Amino acid sequence: MTSKTISPVAAFNIDEGVVTPLTEPWPDIDTASGYRWLHVDLNDPGIALWAKEHLPAIAERALQQTETRPRCEKLADGLILNLRAVNLNPNSSPEDMVSLRVWATRNAVVSARRRKVWAVDDIRQSAEAGKAPETVGRFLTELVHGVMIRIEKVSLALDEETDDMEEAVSDGVRLPHGQLTQLRSAVIKMRRFVNPQREAIATLAAMEDWILAPEDLALLRETSNRTRRIVEELDATRDRLFALQDHIDAERSHALSRNSYILSVVAAIFLPLGFLTGLFGVNIGGMPGIGSPMAFWVLSGASVICGIALFLIFKFAKWL
Repeated sequence: MTSKTISPVAAFNIDEGVVTPLTEPWPDIDTASGYRWLHVDLNDPGIALWAKEHLPAIAERALQQTETRPRCEKLADGLILNLRAVNLNPNSSPEDMVSLRVWATRNAVVSARRRKVWAVDDIRQSAEAGKAPETVGRFLTELVHGVMIRIEKVSLALDEETDDMEEAVSDGVRLPHGQLTQLRSAVIKMRRFVNPQREAIATLAAMEDWILAPEDLALLRETSNRTRRIVEELDATRDRLFALQDHIDAERSHALSRNSYILSVVAAIFLPLGFLTGLFGVNIGGMPGIGSPMAFWVLSGASVICGIALFLIFKFAKWL
């Protein structure tokens, strides 16, 4: 049986700006004043039992789901908030977004992750320095803002990479194999989660009758607007990449058609010459010129004249 011990990534009591670290092995989420923040790693073997004892059933299941999508739902006196953040961990791709699950009440915040979320780590470092958000509403606001700031930076980097790629193609530079496909895949992956995240943040920003102060709501609405702009930028980047792919495909198709046309013209010119040389190359009796020393030069001259004549015919017919 699992012992009643967990090792939170962060555990603090925050009361009017005063931050007190928690050292309890099996902490409760209730506190007499202020609020309590627990940030846990879902790989901790004791988290499942702890969540079952301390959280509502729906919140417990939401916290431990294997796959999540961004959502914001009110549940009794609490809130389920699932977010996605860019993956800034070493040797990882930013678009491989990491999940962050949050259960918040008026006096508690429980956040959970499987991989490190840098926006949460910023709050943890601030709390260790004695500067944690003073209220649950401020905590949620700073968390959402920190997540979206990092997503925006990655989105802008993708947009700049698209600009560079368009300039390279316009200058006739051949792109490395798979570069365009990788960039399109990154944009699609990010948009898959940022679009529903926009809806979740908009829902949170509309909760005027909950624990969010007016200044929190103002920042959340600004973050919601920024998220909407990020989605629009990702849409524009995706469309530009599709257009770039179409342009590259059209250029390749044009080059292939041009090369095929040239080969066809060359074949049309040399086909009668090949017939002529093949006819005079048969080794049977009765072939004219067998006994004449000038026969080879006559045949060569006739082939040249025939080739020039065919070229001029194609030229005047505007096939060349």
